[in-house]
Amino acid sequence: MDLEYPVLKCSRTHGLWARTAPPAPITSVLRESVTVDVAVVGGGYTGLSTALHLGQAGTRVAVLEAAEIGFGGSGRNVGLVNAGMWVMPDVVTATLGETYGERLLELLGGAPGLVFELVGRHGIECEIEHSGTLHCAVGRNGLAELEQRAAQWTERGAPVRLLNAVETAERVGSSAYAGSLLDLRAGTIQPLAYVRGLARAAMKSGARIFTHSRALSATPAAGGWTIRTEGGSVRADWLVVATDAYGTGPWPQIRTEQIHLPYFNFATQPLAANLRHSILPGLQGAWDTRQVLSSFRMDRQGRLVFGSVGALRGSGTRVHEAWAKRALRKIFPQLDEVAFESAWYGQIGMTDDNLPRFHKLAPNVIGFSGYNGRGIAPGTTFGRVLAEHINGRIPESQLPLPVTPPRVPRMRRLKEAFYEIGSQIAHITDARN
Repeated sequence: MDLEYPVLKCSRTHGLWARTAPPAPITSVLRESVTVDVAVVGGGYTGLSTALHLGQAGTRVAVLEAAEIGFGGSGRNVGLVNAGMWVMPDVVTATLGETYGERLLELLGGAPGLVFELVGRHGIECEIEHSGTLHCAVGRNGLAELEQRAAQWTERGAPVRLLNAVETAERVGSSAYAGSLLDLRAGTIQPLAYVRGLARAAMKSGARIFTHSRALSATPAAGGWTIRTEGGSVRADWLVVATDAYGTGPWPQIRTEQIHLPYFNFATQPLAANLRHSILPGLQGAWDTRQVLSSFRMDRQGRLVFGSVGALRGSGTRVHEAWAKRALRKIFPQLDEVAFESAWYGQIGMTDDNLPRFHKLAPNVIGFSGYNGRGIAPGTTFGRVLAEHINGRIPESQLPLPVTPPRVPRMRRLKEAFYEIGSQIAHITDARN
């Protein structure tokens, strides 16, 4: 796992989010033997949502996090609370079959609603904006893609609307796009603040959270499991593996079934008031239809957060920063010169069919993984599903995904290298310069 995250005058690995999030709740390193009903490995959206919902049901639960709360993708992403997955709805049903496909679409279509509900119920301070997202069309091909998406979601009753170029320009503050798809189910949050808030809520529900407590082994013990760390152990009847793309330890297959796609973000200095009102005036988060896509959104202080595929290390730091400045000036000419105050990147875990997985790694060892760039709402919702499955409220036959064994994608390492190098080539040669 790459842990090298260069930033602009920032000492933390999570860039802007670490500087503007409320502090994490106080946790401790595991230095004892603990017995609970459920042990959760991973302190991100899925693991903490699982712990929260288990704790609210009166289930004894302990969370083991190898680093800090939100260390992985939960604290590094753009902060778009999206509905569904990247792939179109009809592709989901074609891949999973009608039963599982429509079940997953219904669940994840409503997933942003659960995020907004939890934020309100638990008073989580995370700069939440429930004003929708904009998927922006680049050229005719991009618009044709969005027309298909709009038709497929509308057929399923989703509150989406296809906007023309003029309407898009009004909402984005740029004439660069041929149209856009407005999804009113969605919104934005400060992602690290949200995951820290989930942790605080889980602890209030009775969950115990241990950070800097990497799971080193998991062995069967009297009908359950014992997970050992460097300083202690947890005995549990159930194990939830919620490590996703950053997973290490006893279940390396969760990491190796995913292809790492690096993604970076740059944050500008707070913009002047006139610029704030001219760019994303409705505070929607946005991304485009390019193959090497771009995303952009505002934070609560008026910083424009702009990201794309690529890793900020080696030559990539210089290449991607130069490209980001060129691209922003082209999309938003009113910005003139662009100054970034922070930068960071992380890894998106991509599966070979761009859909998540549900695994039973051993008896009573379960987990969802493979979020393909859609971790916030699906991770939160899958956590609730795991809790309800463990507590007997959702039988296996009613889960949103079938049980599948982990499988390693073909040419995984080669593809990972290609994404990192290819993104640099794309950003050097991008026509927007």
